[in-house]
Amino acid sequence: MIEPHAPAPPGSPPPWSDSGGMAGPVEPVGRPADPPRLPVRPGTGRFLVLAGVFVCAACGLVYELELVAVASYLMGDSVTQASVVLSVMVFAMGLGSLAAKRLRGLAAAGFGAVEALLALVGGGSAMALHAVFAWSGDGGGTGPDGPRGLLVAFSLATGLLIGAEIPLLMELIQRIRRQDPGGAVADLFAADYVGALVGGLAFPFLLLPLLGQLTGALLTGAVNAVVGCALVCGLFRRDLTRRARRLLLLANVVVLALLATAALLADDFERAARHAVYGGDVRVALRSGVQEIVLAGGTRGRPLDLYLDGRLRAGGPDGRRRPEALVRPAMSGPHARVLVLGGGDGLAVREVLRHGGVERIDVVEVDAEMIRLARTDPGLSALNRHAFGDRRVRVTIDDAFGRLRATPPAAYDVIVCDLPDPGITAGAKLYSQEFYGLARRALAPGGRLVVHAGPVAAGPRAFWTVEASVRAAGLRTAPYVLGARRAGQAAEPGRSRPPGDWGFVLASRTRPQPRIDPDGPRPGALTPAALRAGIRQVRATRIGGLPASTLLHPRY
Repeated sequence: MIEPHAPAPPGSPPPWSDSGGMAGPVEPVGRPADPPRLPVRPGTGRFLVLAGVFVCAACGLVYELELVAVASYLMGDSVTQASVVLSVMVFAMGLGSLAAKRLRGLAAAGFGAVEALLALVGGGSAMALHAVFAWSGDGGGTGPDGPRGLLVAFSLATGLLIGAEIPLLMELIQRIRRQDPGGAVADLFAADYVGALVGGLAFPFLLLPLLGQLTGALLTGAVNAVVGCALVCGLFRRDLTRRARRLLLLANVVVLALLATAALLADDFERAARHAVYGGDVRVALRSGVQEIVLAGGTRGRPLDLYLDGRLRAGGPDGRRRPEALVRPAMSGPHARVLVLGGGDGLAVREVLRHGGVERIDVVEVDAEMIRLARTDPGLSALNRHAFGDRRVRVTIDDAFGRLRATPPAAYDVIVCDLPDPGITAGAKLYSQEFYGLARRALAPGGRLVVHAGPVAAGPRAFWTVEASVRAAGLRTAPYVLGARRAGQAAEPGRSRPPGDWGFVLASRTRPQPRIDPDGPRPGALTPAALRAGIRQVRATRIGGLPASTLLHPRY
């Protein structure tokens, strides 16, 4: 039974006041209750702590965004990767806050150790994920030793350390000058949220374009370590023993040395990782504002491989097969006016130009750098036969969805959708029912639409969802597939595996009849017999009853 307190003497402070001993958390046993002897005035010390909160919050959000960006690039599906990183980190932050309660009696030393470890873990996360992706042989696999397992581990560790910051900082700021807990929390969270805003804006607009993923993360880790160590060793040094200060300084020196060494080796590391993924004959590797573009081979008789965001787009003997299979059936009929959506490599345009009677080709590509390479790179321009130099070809740098919305009705005889695979979340709207509805409106009477719908064997559900979305837009469909010549080729360690096949959906207002135009160019890979076999082959994989993908409910 709890006995009631005796009445307080007249004039004594209330039990919730600072002098009454009940404001703020209960003091741990053995911890001095007197305010620390600061080298500055309490107001200045409080400002310095809040400034440290600001910087640490900015660094923490950069680590978070860095993990999302690296995971989306290496493993695709940005929505899934962001969900994994954010949910794991928020969960781990709660665990970190609970665990930090045990360190409140040693708040200064604990905060210094947490920041040193966070700088090392957060700063090195991008490089570690790239290394596992390049050299594990798991190339985006799902095993516990692959990039996804490491992504979860880094998200968990980073979240634990970020979550431990707030309780320790709360203890430090209360040690400088006691105030009501609500006011302390408000001040602390205000600095934390403003720092998060700065970090969130600095990452896409400053760190990523100027320094890249690796160096940007390493520099953030260095800033984190310096600020954490300076705050503890400068402001709260009298809370630490001489041995603790030396250990903390040594730990931060080691962390900074490791981060600096990694930054100096970042370029060599990036080249080695790129060669591990793409092979040793990489000629061009750049990151445009849209995607990473890598060209390997294409000179001295070596076949050209084109990679977009780490995925093989066109390569070797198959570089001519996929665009031929995409374009040829759609060109069997009127084809004076052709719209190519995507196709910045020029390979689909090359196939369209092989047909007589083409008067105009409008190409809509979102990446200007891809167009530049297709025009000027000797290997790629030779592969597309200098397609963009033809006077009938007009290129527009624009989003395909937006361009279709502005296209007048019945403007084109043929629309070729040479877009990334539907499984990539960023392009899901380009495989939606609304997108195909706009394409249907832009088709002239008797016009045909053809869609590259991804590999059938590896992703039958995505393929048939594309087909269902096209039908939901009011078009009749005729799907078909072409096997890749290199389908049996094993992937090199860490390298993108060649696709086993390519799936396509031909569509029009009336039931389309896939065939090879007898008046067109001489058949290559896609002969009439191969097309008939592709139609029969794809029927065996049909998944019925799939709903259409829409803008509000993407299903890939």
